[in-house]
Amino acid sequence: MPKYEEPSGLPVRLLSDPEMIDACRERDFPQIFSLAKRRGGFHASLIARRCDLTPSRVGEVMKGERQIRDIGVIERVADGLRIPGHMLGLARREWETPKALRADAAHVEQRGPLVVADQRPAVARAVPGVDLDSILAAASGPRLSPSTLRALHASIEDYWRRDDEHGGEVLRPAVVGQLRYVVEMIKETSDGDLRRDLYRIAAELARLTGWTHFDARQYSQARTYFTEALQLAKAIDDRQFMANVLACMSLQATYEDRPADAVALSTAAQDTARGHGGTPRVMAMLTMREAFAHAAMNDPSAAKAALAEAHRQFDQTSDADPDPSWVTYFDEPKLIVDTGIVHSRLGEAATAEPLIAEVLQRGHGGNQRGRAFHAFWLATTQLQRGNLDQACHTATVALESATGVGSERVTGHLREFQQRLAPFSKEPAAVMFESRLRAMLS
Repeated sequence: MPKYEEPSGLPVRLLSDPEMIDACRERDFPQIFSLAKRRGGFHASLIARRCDLTPSRVGEVMKGERQIRDIGVIERVADGLRIPGHMLGLARREWETPKALRADAAHVEQRGPLVVADQRPAVARAVPGVDLDSILAAASGPRLSPSTLRALHASIEDYWRRDDEHGGEVLRPAVVGQLRYVVEMIKETSDGDLRRDLYRIAAELARLTGWTHFDARQYSQARTYFTEALQLAKAIDDRQFMANVLACMSLQATYEDRPADAVALSTAAQDTARGHGGTPRVMAMLTMREAFAHAAMNDPSAAKAALAEAHRQFDQTSDADPDPSWVTYFDEPKLIVDTGIVHSRLGEAATAEPLIAEVLQRGHGGNQRGRAFHAFWLATTQLQRGNLDQACHTATVALESATGVGSERVTGHLREFQQRLAPFSKEPAAVMFESRLRAMLS
């Protein structure tokens, strides 16, 4: 009797089948699992083992009794069944590149881009190579002055503004390059005050890089850079910035469906800032992250206690407070809309709707991603209240804002809203929204 061999992944013929392509594009996991079982040789227990799920959960998904929305679980399904990342709206998976090519890529990353001379565009021939660029930078040496530091801080502010307007995917190479440049300057600088300022700038750049990965739902890379930011801030004992990074990691944990970790990280952030210059605005922002985490755990009592503390802290803010620049975004509208989002997460739509609607009506300047997020949450509360037409109209506002922003988090929320429309799939408003969403995703 021939020995049974488990399939290493779904066969190419199935992955290229229009039925599977459509199921992946819609993230229709009942259909994906069914096709994997019927035509890919993956029985339910094998799917469970490969995707790090329980067999009962796989069975419930296949019956349509449970949904898969968490991006971490979606990534495990992609890796377990060997579904290419682009089919599920994910970044390219590491296993999609053969080991030999990954090794070559690592070598190229260390040495600079490999360019075939005869195929280079004419303009590239006038640009120095990476190695030469590094040599020239080393020869000139760091030319540090207060104006240099101000310029670096100004560039970070500009990066954040453009991240809000367009998303961070395109910005990331420039930010990473500047981060590595500043780290090299730290190594070559002996002046204590200048080194401290450079550490602070490097920490801000590392956090920004982590944020761009988080916004793209590339969570492993985000953790790497958040950890680097934490270490850079710790090197100069900047407890407030350490708390800021921990708050970012707490928010990411809520997206990864790790609410207990999110609570621990948010409370650690508060403990880190408390007694080390944490202004009322800083403490209000950190406590709001705790409220998010408790709401993700569906703990209304703890979430509302954290909300009350966030509002109490915010009421103590003053223009005279020495607030760090990275927390100035947490203003009154942000406090109000975040309060509404916490209530929405708790299923308290009647309380949430007017709060989110108020801030959405105020406008967001150039922050297209913020407008898209808030429109999504308003649409969610309207759907919770049974106002289908209004919810779909508001979700379309979110979709329109999302078209100008490269943010997988925004796209993920829009897909989540689409899944919530399943009971109304034949209603005209739902059909129209789904049509527009498909057009955007294509």
